Amino acid sequence: MNIGLSYDLKESIHLAQGHPEDALEEYDSPETVTALATTIEAQGHSVIRLGGGEEFLSTITRHRVDLVFNIAEGLGNYRSREAQVPAILEMLDIPYSGSDPQCLAICLDKPLTKKLVASEGVSTPDWRVITDRREIRQISSCDFPFPAIVKPAYEGSSKGIRLTSVVEDAKQAIEVIESLLEKYQQPAMVEEIILGDEVTVGIIDNSPPKTLGMMRILPKQRDSYFIYNLEVKRNYLDLVEYECPAHLEDKILQCIKVSSLKAFEALGCRDFARLDFRISTAGVPYFLEINPLPGLGTHSDLVIMAKKMGWRHRQLISAVLNAALERYPQCARV
Repeated sequence: MNIGLSYDLKESIHLAQGHPEDALEEYDSPETVTALATTIEAQGHSVIRLGGGEEFLSTITRHRVDLVFNIAEGLGNYRSREAQVPAILEMLDIPYSGSDPQCLAICLDKPLTKKLVASEGVSTPDWRVITDRREIRQISSCDFPFPAIVKPAYEGSSKGIRLTSVVEDAKQAIEVIESLLEKYQQPAMVEEIILGDEVTVGIIDNSPPKTLGMMRILPKQRDSYFIYNLEVKRNYLDLVEYECPAHLEDKILQCIKVSSLKAFEALGCRDFARLDFRISTAGVPYFLEINPLPGLGTHSDLVIMAKKMGWRHRQLISAVLNAALERYPQCARV
């Protein structure tokens, strides 16, 4: 079978002047693309590297592919950017891995995702969205539970979430919001901090979806508000330990599992995803966000989790590909 591989390489992205320092955080390296291609070829398929952006538009119309393995994050700061490649593939009637455009567009919009997940009975921290400077002063007048974290509303890979993102009061929140509105050119979300452990959950497959694992992220040095932010992720070997399986009470683990599968299905995710939770001091899991297009590079959380659960990197990639192939009966006949 001819498998196309769509991706966005860091070195292929042209950045506008004045871009944020972490603008390339979501994009992939040649090493990740090569690892994916090698795994897919090991299953007996031919791989056609499609790239992303304009390169993708050119290559997808020049090559015949039976299915596309998609890890392209999309371009720009649009809240629907992760839907760009899948939308084109649907227009061309080409099967692909991962979630559909609607799911991807919804899940990158953190506030909308929280509303939908909360409607399914899943607990999520209180939040407010500030879309422009005229709304900033609302933070001073509303009864918001501080401490809080301020983050861009439409970003992944912890972009815009730094040590300075934690705010103790409305005055600090206003300063960080103003900075985010200017740097990221999108709304800012102010979210209540849940004072407890952070747990990330992997989900694989479709009928039914299954939890791959639950991984607790433990800081090596505790401070008052541990946040799994960009600085931590860039220096994770020195700053955190990954505990997988997570050593938590069975009732907490069961609640996280049920909440994860509810969110996955309610949002229409397919093939794989990763979800983040914080556990309150009372033992209540709070949903933070979901990534229906999680990183598959060697150092990504889903890959680290899989390895701790006894999976090799190739097994994880093969599981995602096989989940996608099972959704397209026509691919089984190729």
